[in-house]
Amino acid sequence: MKRYAIGFLIAISCASSVSAYEPDAVFADSMKKNRQKWSEEDTEVTAQLAQLRRQFGRAPNVVLILADDIGWGELGSFLGGKLRGTPTPNLDDLAEDGLTLLSHYSEPSCTPTRLALMTGRYPVRTGVTTVLWPGQGQGLSPDEVTVAEILSEVGYETAMFGKWHVGDGPRQGPENQGFDYSYYGLYNGAIYSWANQKAFYEADTIDGVGYFYDFPGSLEDYESTYGIEIKGILEARKGEDRREIAPIGPQSMADIERNSILKIKDFISENAQAGRPFFVYWASYAQQMASSPIEYRFSEGVDSQNNQAAQLAQHDDYIGQLRASLRDNGVEENTLLIWISDNGPMYAFWPNSGYSWLRGGKGDVYEGGVRTPGFAVWPGVIAPDQTALDMVSVTDLLVTLARVAGATQHIPNDRVIDGIDQLPLFLQGEGHGRRDFLFHYSGSDLAAVRMGQLKMHLAQQSRGGLPNFELYNIQRDPGEKFGEMFNHLWAVVPFQNLIGKHRGQFQQFPHRQ
Repeated sequence: MKRYAIGFLIAISCASSVSAYEPDAVFADSMKKNRQKWSEEDTEVTAQLAQLRRQFGRAPNVVLILADDIGWGELGSFLGGKLRGTPTPNLDDLAEDGLTLLSHYSEPSCTPTRLALMTGRYPVRTGVTTVLWPGQGQGLSPDEVTVAEILSEVGYETAMFGKWHVGDGPRQGPENQGFDYSYYGLYNGAIYSWANQKAFYEADTIDGVGYFYDFPGSLEDYESTYGIEIKGILEARKGEDRREIAPIGPQSMADIERNSILKIKDFISENAQAGRPFFVYWASYAQQMASSPIEYRFSEGVDSQNNQAAQLAQHDDYIGQLRASLRDNGVEENTLLIWISDNGPMYAFWPNSGYSWLRGGKGDVYEGGVRTPGFAVWPGVIAPDQTALDMVSVTDLLVTLARVAGATQHIPNDRVIDGIDQLPLFLQGEGHGRRDFLFHYSGSDLAAVRMGQLKMHLAQQSRGGLPNFELYNIQRDPGEKFGEMFNHLWAVVPFQNLIGKHRGQFQQFPHRQ
């Protein structure tokens, strides 16, 4: 386990399992204001977790599923589904069986969300602020502490499947970031299409166009031209060298999905039979553009001309298989399942694209880029058929899962952790969330701030000394259509104070370089 120094201590649980970490200064203020109320909630949550341990004889299992580019409005339970040519019956069952997170927020693009999920920190703090490409060299620092490392400290078997995308190097790989087993690809879906360009243009006839017109031939040509090696599908165990088990290509992206669900079911069965608590992190490739599995392309209601619709149908089927595996192995009632998306839809390749009812898409800090569907399901623990408007950030998952696992003492306290314990929301329902603010970064720039129902988009330059911003009431205007600055001049100083408090910790806890 990575070691860390003693920092300023803030209790995140006031019952029998007391731990401490360094929160954002804004949240530290919230803790003081809500001390009594949250203390009472925490006492109830701790008692409920203790009862579950007595009932099942071991810690709860965790299955965390991160989908890709699925916007707010793509799933049936989010007013999409068959209306959009993307029927999602199994994903819609998550809404019926648990808590739907109507205000779940990711980062605006894929690598930043994965970093935030793994570390519980805004990516700018980790020193990585861009979407990573092959050969770039940046990535998840070995000095960061991941949720897998925290859960490993208290005896969890941990496994990662799918799209890693937080760095190419071995030190950045899941096998060296807390996962006992991993089966994964290093890159986003674009690279799987690169591999097909030479074959596409060498075909006898060409219908349509390739995605990447000027890609230099094959992956081998790319390496000989630019000196950048593209690695294939990898498999590894903790502390061992990873091995490449398949080349990369459009078919391999569909294959990694097929193989992932088979391996996930085996992992669940093996650990359930052994009586070990387990953590599954499945970063699905679904909704990337490179692959359109034919067995799902012409399913009833699927928009067969949209690659991503077929991929979502594939993913939806596998969600059903995963939940069946939990039931068949007798562990469903001792397993917290969380499903979220990493960002909004990527419209650059429209019509092979997801969709959002909200303004913006992948790469934007408008709601369509960062507000994504989410669910938390735990039969017998989380009441079914609930919806919650409470804000949840992807950073919150590290702290929340540490609480579930009884591992909060392993959260590092020598750095700011942006995540907030949201287990009271999951177990006690709407109104018990603990987040009333969000900072939305675009790369290294603070681009938008949410404070209660108000969201301010920041401009980089003033207008002749006047403030320059858009401000929306997100409850009244979730589509961010009416953000006139002058109606909200009264909010300038409150937002400045909030931002100043957030930035006030940067000197004491500087961003990683």
